[in-house]
Amino acid sequence: MDEIKPETNAEVKQPEATPAQAPAPPVAASAEKPSRTRAKAEAAPTEKLAEVKPAEAKIEKKEIKAPLKPKFDFKVFGRWSADVPVLDQGLKPYLNLTGYFVPYSAGRTIKKQFWKSKKSIIERLMAKLMVTGHKGKKHSFTSGINTGKVATHYTIIKHTFELIEQRTKKNPIEVLVRALEVGSPREGIATIEYGGVRYPKAADVSPQRRIDLVLRWMTQGAFANSRKGKKHIWEALADEIMAAANNDQQKSNALTKRQELERQSEGSR
Repeated sequence: MDEIKPETNAEVKQPEATPAQAPAPPVAASAEKPSRTRAKAEAAPTEKLAEVKPAEAKIEKKEIKAPLKPKFDFKVFGRWSADVPVLDQGLKPYLNLTGYFVPYSAGRTIKKQFWKSKKSIIERLMAKLMVTGHKGKKHSFTSGINTGKVATHYTIIKHTFELIEQRTKKNPIEVLVRALEVGSPREGIATIEYGGVRYPKAADVSPQRRIDLVLRWMTQGAFANSRKGKKHIWEALADEIMAAANNDQQKSNALTKRQELERQSEGSR
């Protein structure tokens, strides 16, 4: 019998693929390449974790604030508050209203220039009471009976404030501040010399000198009214302070002097 040889050119048929073995349909281009925003969102956490290292991690430091110091309102003589507003802004830096139980510094800053503005205004009033006899460059009458008696003037100021509070029903320190604002001159006289001839010239008065002048005028007027047993010094001083605060030119020596000085300066312009 003849041998049957397989045909080389015959096509070999492969078995048909079952539905389970069927090739997957082509994937859309959008699915193959995810969007940039989505890729960043997925990659962001991993990138952050990779950047932060435990050794280089920063620890947040909380600022520790020092506790605020309590504000003590020491009352003058233990009775009257010194927390009084100053309406004249020019005098405000030179009116020291710091509260003290005993407004006395024993002259520890007497050799320092302009340090009197840092003293309590009550202490400066007490100091002016010690030299009430000094007017200008001369002593019109001696003030030796008052000089150096701190305890005496402490009592005088205390009695003065008690009278002011009794008559006005107000804080006596506030009445004193108003008297200083009203009674202090704003214009004075400066002497100018040309060719050996002197003549007065109107000039503005500094805030420091304004307070010095009104304190001097008030204490001199009070001492003059209380001389020779006319009335007690604390009564005369209380009347002077209240008259100046009320702008009463007939009763206040400080307002009379202020008006006279400003009239002279007006004529020297």
